[in-house]
Amino acid sequence: MKNNKKYEIDMTNGTIMDKLITFSLPLMLSGILQLMFNAVDIIVVGQFSGSRPLAAVGSTSALINLFTNFFIGISLGTNVLAARFFASGKIKEMSDTVHTSILFAAISGVVMMIVGLLFSRFALELMETPDEVIDMAALYLKIYFVGVPFFMLYNYGAAVLRAVGDTRRPLVFLVISGAVNAILNMVLVILFHLDVEGVAIATVISQMISCVLVLRCLCKTDACYQLHFSKLSINGKYLRQIFQVGVPAGIQSTVINFSNVLLQSSVNSFGSIAMAGYTAANNLLGFLYTSINAVTQACMSFTSQNYGVKKTKRMDRVLVDCIILSILIATVMGGAFYVFGPQILSVYNKEPDVIKSGMEILSFTTLTYFLCGIMDLFPGAMRGMGRSGVPMILSIIGTVGTRIFWIYVIFPRNRALDVLFISYPISWGLTIAMQVCCFIIVRRKVHREIQ
Repeated sequence: MKNNKKYEIDMTNGTIMDKLITFSLPLMLSGILQLMFNAVDIIVVGQFSGSRPLAAVGSTSALINLFTNFFIGISLGTNVLAARFFASGKIKEMSDTVHTSILFAAISGVVMMIVGLLFSRFALELMETPDEVIDMAALYLKIYFVGVPFFMLYNYGAAVLRAVGDTRRPLVFLVISGAVNAILNMVLVILFHLDVEGVAIATVISQMISCVLVLRCLCKTDACYQLHFSKLSINGKYLRQIFQVGVPAGIQSTVINFSNVLLQSSVNSFGSIAMAGYTAANNLLGFLYTSINAVTQACMSFTSQNYGVKKTKRMDRVLVDCIILSILIATVMGGAFYVFGPQILSVYNKEPDVIKSGMEILSFTTLTYFLCGIMDLFPGAMRGMGRSGVPMILSIIGTVGTRIFWIYVIFPRNRALDVLFISYPISWGLTIAMQVCCFIIVRRKVHREIQ
């Protein structure tokens, strides 16, 4: 047990901000490394194969997220439930949660692999992917989905580790798998000229490595979250509790990504140059999102542990400190991406028209990205308290509703990339207003229940 203590964080006692940073920083770097799997694909393809393969790989990102994020959202339920049981010292409940979660991850991963293999091309056709890139995009997707079971197992295993405050070991695992991914990309694309299939194969292998490492970590620990393959089973009671938090989060993520698929379709109508610019810009926004999402994950885990030991005032302080930290990260990173945007975009593709398209998107999304961070923190805090349904509905109305209205009503009257992407900050602002009102009501109810 002593060996594991150095990786765990006491979220219920002592100072908060330093522990939030200790938790968030490795998680932030882990998220960035996961994005690097796709970023390296994009960079290698863009530099060595041209704009068409770049557009093909990039056009799959929204679709991949649409397919996988529902089940990744459910892993938030694992994080919340495991954190609550760990903080309150409920060993058997913690063990049952771990084994239920890992088996569910394996089953859902296989299901998503089959769905992806069968319906990838059909989905790309629905998105109006241009004929010039659809064959390459379909090939990339089919190979990618072979690795989805490994991707799911890694994320659920990492959710268990995050519940106890361990964000460092998942970072090490991703450093190893990320390095393998980068090397394989170079070998398969540059030496063997495999283009999109090469980067897809490299991504699958790297996901398999990270999966094996996180499962090995859970098996080797002597703590209450130790994994025994012989004990894998679905406990209906805990699966329902995981679903109570995770399903609304998964639905929210899926619906938001559906709006991104609609937006991708609008970008596709501008042709492969705009698609390539969107691919590069969207990848940068991905780095922004995963950085502030680390703070959201910290908010959820810290809130859940303190909810488990009924420390209401500490839960409030966690949210305030997370808001400060999220704004700081988003402002620094968003400002850097805006100022150095042309130089950074040229890493993905050096064509001036591609860079111009990318900057049209970044101009409206980078400096305002702190709004996205604030928007996600309030639902994160409410999920930590076991309330996930209403925040889901408000996010769908505020974010998705605004974007759909924009795509079908505002955008057709003035077809330009900047008009399309100004919908981002507008939707964030509207959603914040609704989430704050909801949080005030939920906070009062929870405080009355646990005092």
